Parts: sequence; C-alpha cells; structure tokens
Amino acid sequence: MGQYSKALSFYEKTLEIQQNTFPSNHPELATTYNNIGLVYDHMGDYSKALACYEKTTEIRQKTLPSNHPNLASSYNNIGSVYQTMGAYPKALSYLEKTLEIQQKTLPPNHPDLATTFNNIGWVCHSMGEYSKALVYLDKSLQIRQASLPSYHPHLANTYNTIGLVYNSIGDYSKALSYYEKTLDIFQKTLPIDHPSHAETYNNIGSVYQTMGDYSKALSYYEKTLGIREKILPSNHPSHAETYNNIGSVYQDMGDYSKALSFYEKTLEIREKTLPPNHPDIAITYNNIGLIYNSMGEYSKALSYYEKTLQIQQKSLPSIHPALADTYNNIGRVHSSMNDYLNTISYYKKALQIQQVVLPFNHPSLATTYNNIGRTHAAREHYAFALQYYQNALKIQENVLPSNHPSLAETYNNVGEMYRLTGDCLTAQQYYDKTLKIQEEVLPPNHPSLATTYSNIGQVYYAMKKYERALSYLEKTLKIQSISFPSNHPSLARSYYNMATILKGLHRYEDAVAHISQAVNIISNSIEPNYSQVEKYQEYLSELSAISSGEKVHKKTISEQ
Repeated sequence: MGQYSKALSFYEKTLEIQQNTFPSNHPELATTYNNIGLVYDHMGDYSKALACYEKTTEIRQKTLPSNHPNLASSYNNIGSVYQTMGAYPKALSYLEKTLEIQQKTLPPNHPDLATTFNNIGWVCHSMGEYSKALVYLDKSLQIRQASLPSYHPHLANTYNTIGLVYNSIGDYSKALSYYEKTLDIFQKTLPIDHPSHAETYNNIGSVYQTMGDYSKALSYYEKTLGIREKILPSNHPSHAETYNNIGSVYQDMGDYSKALSFYEKTLEIREKTLPPNHPDIAITYNNIGLIYNSMGEYSKALSYYEKTLQIQQKSLPSIHPALADTYNNIGRVHSSMNDYLNTISYYKKALQIQQVVLPFNHPSLATTYNNIGRTHAAREHYAFALQYYQNALKIQENVLPSNHPSLAETYNNVGEMYRLTGDCLTAQQYYDKTLKIQEEVLPPNHPSLATTYSNIGQVYYAMKKYERALSYLEKTLKIQSISFPSNHPSLARSYYNMATILKGLHRYEDAVAHISQAVNIISNSIEPNYSQVEKYQEYLSELSAISSGEKVHKKTISEQ
C-alpha cells in the first residue's frame, strides 16, 4: 500500500508540472494519466483508474490517427477495468476496438494480437460463454505456438487460461492437463521459487479441491505457500490469497474453526496492505460470513455479509455480478433462519442484477434459480420449486457439458421434489442421472457421491425396500468416513438415517448402536447443532425402549 502511495504522489507531481508546461492535449499528459490509472487499478480503486484511462484516451483520440497502437493500448486498459468491475459487455466492446486496430496495423502472428485474443477469451469466460472463450484462446495459442519458442512463458500463460476455462466447465482432466503444461514450461525456464510456480500450484490445487480431493488440494496450496514465504514479505497480498485458499479447503472439509483461522489471517494481511474499500477485503468478509453461516451463527454471518455489501456498493457498479453473489449469500442466511420472505427478496435482487448484466443462459443464473427453488421447497411449495429447478436445468443443459457436476446437483434437486411428492420412481430416475455424472467425473470418495447414495437410499426406504436402502447408506458412510473428520455432522446424519432403516428391518440392537454413534458425533462436532442433538437423543431413547422391549419379549418366549 505504501509503494502505491509513493508512486501516486510521484505521478501527481509530474502531472502538476506537465499541466503548467504543456498544452492540455499533449501526449506526455496522456502518458502520465495512464500511469496514474495503472496505480489506481492496482489499488482496486477502479472508478478513479477508469477516469484516468478515459483522459488518456481522450487526448490520444484528438492527437493520434484512429488506428495508432497507443490508442489500442488505451482501449485495452479501459476494457481491462470494465472486466474487473464486472461490466463485461463494455469490456468486450473496448477489447474489440483494441483488436480492430491491431488487426489493421500488425502482422497476423504478432504477439500483441495473441495477448488481445487471450484477454477477450478471459471476458468470454467471465460471461459464461465458455465455447467462445476457447475459440479466442485457441487463436492466442496458435499465434504463440507459431511465433514463440515452445517453452516461452507467454505460451504458459495461454495454457493456464485455457485450464481455467476447462475447470469452469467441469472438465477437470483437461484443466489439469493444461495446468501441467504450464508447470512444465515454468519448471524448464524459471527458478524453482519463481512466483509463476506458486500461481500454477495454486491453480492445480483449486482443481483437486473442486474434485473433492482435499489432501492433494492442501498439498498444492502448501507448495504455493512455501514458495511465497521464501520470496515475499510476510504481509504480501499473495500470502493472503494462499491463506484464503487453504481456509476454503478446511471449509469444504467441515473444519470450520481451522477455516476461520486462515480467513482471519487473510483479513489481517489485506486490511494492512489494501485500501479499506478494496474488493479483496470484501471477498474475505464474505468468506468469513460463509463460515459463520455454516456454524449456525447467523447474526455474525449477516454482519460480515453486510460489511461485504458496504464495500461493494462503494467500489463497484450497482449491477456488478459480485453484488448478486452477496445478495445470494445473504439470502442463504435468511433461509437458514427460516425467514423465507427475506430469503426470496435477496435472491430476487441477485436475479435482477444477473438478468441485466449476464447472458440469459449464464450458469450463475442457474445458481440463483436453484437457490429460489430450494426456498420454495423449504416452504413445501414443491410445484414452484420444481419450476425454478427446471429453469436452472434448461440453462445448464444448454451451456454445460452433459457430465458437468452442476448438472448433477440440479438433477438431484429435481429428484428431491419428486421424492417429497411421493413419486419415487421419477425421483430415482433423476438420482440415477446425478449418480451417472458423479461416478464419471468425480473421484470415488467425493462427498457429493456420498450425498447421492444417501438420497437413493432414502428413495428405497420410502419404497420399503430396506435392504437396498441399507446398501446405499453403507456406501455413503464409507465415503464420508474417508473424506470427513470423524466429528463431521454429515457422518452423524448418515448414522441416523441408517438407524431408521435398521429399525425398518427390525434390527433394533444395530439401530441403537448406529443412533448412539450419531449422538456421539453430533455432540462432539466442531459446532454442535443442539436441536439436532436433542432430536437424535430422543430417537435414541425411542429405539432403546423398543430394543429393550424386544429383548424382554424374546426372553419371555424362550422361558415359555
């Protein structure tokens, strides 16, 4: 933060001298406005950065030919800021102006064209237009492969961006393949402790985290941290990013206290090094809010989400997609508190933004439709819920690969509606679709598979096919025992479900053993849910009484 302030002070003094020396449209003024814009850009003050870039562009438009490379550079900078601000159509418009100039003035395999194709690919990725993104990134790749040595860092940059797109569309094996190509180049051309190694390890860790392989994810994030701790000061923003990622793995594992610890480390660095309204601070408040929501501390969660919202409303346009994400998160807290009117209100705010700034088939819209559907489901408005789930499904089936994990999640939601309305056969069909995707794209011990096995088990339980139900719950428990800490609440829920099935099979002693496990786990979980503890204890008492009665009955019969 101190370095940015020094740079800003220097450039502002330069500007003051130039304004007293040169005419208002002198090229040197354009250069200085551009430099000031770059500083504001790095500081996260995007509105000021944009104002400076626009002054630069205004001067250059008056003094340079319409196809001058410096104008292309100005359009590129404005496009980059709009991208960061979430104004993707405007970003795309300026990057296309950049491209138009470059295609007129540069040879077809010029490296600057590759950079612009790469940047347009980024924007298309941000808009959820993944196939378009890959088209532009492929153009970037072709130029770089033709004009650069096979181990040039710019090639690695394109491989990395292509990896990001494949990660977003759920093709994790391709994402890993491109990240490994990136890493191969860096390992051959850069020192072992170069920051680019750290970034690539970070991206590989992100893929493994999404796949549910948390131990590998942590391993790669720790490699990232090891490099950054060697080469960067202790309060460098890159450390904050790594702590944030490690925290998110612990969050996924249900270890909320560890997750919170890493998010607080992240926040400590960002509050020291960034301006108070920087978007990265908002992201950290958001993540801490997620943890408190998961821990059932809803007032604290809301407090952090409101801090997030306060920063975003000051630093971002009123229709930025990040605001929609925050409204979605606030909606989830109200949902957890059974405050469904507020829940729907916030989800609809999110939806209004997304419908303005995103394409009609953007995956984020599907996420919001799913959220609204869950709210209607919680209120037992199953027909409305099903309608929103089908809206989500329509988008996802159009824009995502047929084996994308998000499709599996929505098939699961649709299946749940049919199960709750008593249509077990249709529910089973949707759960089977869910399972088919998950078994294809996820590792065999991924927690989402455990959830699906549990849901299928619940269908068989409703159909009174207790043996089949039990076999699916056993699969659930096997995965959760591998993937989660021994005191994770999901384990308790599975033992509880198994106890209900064992009761249906009249295996009362086994049922008591399983509900006892559930009580033990839920009582010793990281943040005990006391209403769940009470529910499980009541069921334990009920099953114990039945089991004791059964023993007495058997003893009486044997003595007759």
